[in-house]
Amino acid sequence: MAKLGEVCDILNGFAFKSEQYVEDGIRIIRIANVQKGYIEDSAPVFYPIDSKDAKKYILEEDDMLMSLTGNVGRVARLSKEFLPAALNQRVACLRIKDGVALDKAFLFNLLNSDYFEQQCIAASKGVAQKNMSTEWLKEYEIPIFSMGQQKAIASVLDKVTKLIALRKEQLSNLDELVKSRFIELFGDPIINPKSWETAPLSALILNANNGMARRGKDTDGSIVLRLVELQNGFIDYSAPNRISLNETEKKRYELVNNDFLFARVNGNPDYVGRCAVFKGIGEPVFHNDHIIRVHFDETKLNGCFTSVLLNSDYGKRQMREQIKTSAGQYTISQDGIGAIMAILPPMELQNQFAAFVEQTDKSKLAVLASLEKLETLKKSLMQQYFG
Repeated sequence: MAKLGEVCDILNGFAFKSEQYVEDGIRIIRIANVQKGYIEDSAPVFYPIDSKDAKKYILEEDDMLMSLTGNVGRVARLSKEFLPAALNQRVACLRIKDGVALDKAFLFNLLNSDYFEQQCIAASKGVAQKNMSTEWLKEYEIPIFSMGQQKAIASVLDKVTKLIALRKEQLSNLDELVKSRFIELFGDPIINPKSWETAPLSALILNANNGMARRGKDTDGSIVLRLVELQNGFIDYSAPNRISLNETEKKRYELVNNDFLFARVNGNPDYVGRCAVFKGIGEPVFHNDHIIRVHFDETKLNGCFTSVLLNSDYGKRQMREQIKTSAGQYTISQDGIGAIMAILPPMELQNQFAAFVEQTDKSKLAVLASLEKLETLKKSLMQQYFG
């Protein structure tokens, strides 16, 4: 075993001032950039290239960066494409010391293990926001193997990680395929180039209701959907919540095929209005009061078509216009949903699109099954190598 502070130089960042940001120069790596396993750089910020402060905290290729506040213990490896870059406050940099027999890929995989992240969280202080000390980090002990063993372990984990990334890319490509097919058949609904008839959803809703205001967890109960299960375009049944319901609740809140579900409330406005069409799964399913259930006129709207429409940029823009805020919570009402405008292509075309999506979903299921196996394998290997 060896302490991280013995094998790595552990550096703290600088409090760069946002008012001094410029359009181009030295990239400032902030906590938001450090995700688990990668650098997120969709909104980069820069400091002047001649800044003395930035030059004191300049980073190098393959530096390992760690979040010290908020989601503590996330680790990313800095690649050449992000240079020149400097280290912001509350981000730590781990740099293997000269002469130390420690493989960078091995260390990166070790620091990205769930076990290490859990240790970081446990060692952090704060309730509303976690804060981790670099002094604790310096004392943290890691297993040391021979260089040959380190490289072998890193090689296995890197191969599994690349396969996982490939599966995720395949899923993303399938999603893009569906979006492209939608535009091909219907055009961009924002400009409606094919001049489809439009109508507010209120004119297409046959019935609607909020879910039950009751919580609980019973092993032998019925599935009651929560916000966490309702995702953009699909319902996640991997860890369903079950509650023992009375007959009145079952009658009032049971979902039927082609019901449409909307996220009614959340502390994050981006999550309000998430929606998906419900398809029967072979046992009764119900919904709680954070979800609005709507049933559309199926002679005018295909559920699959509607799901893609409302989860598109067009649908999300319409949704945002109807969101209200109060006491830190964002909500959408049944009236707000009813105010959203929908394009109404011929049902024949909607059904044709739905058939295409169904075939694409079969491919997605196969990829998802492979992805799940790979992620389980990686967790098992991480456990085996790092505890």
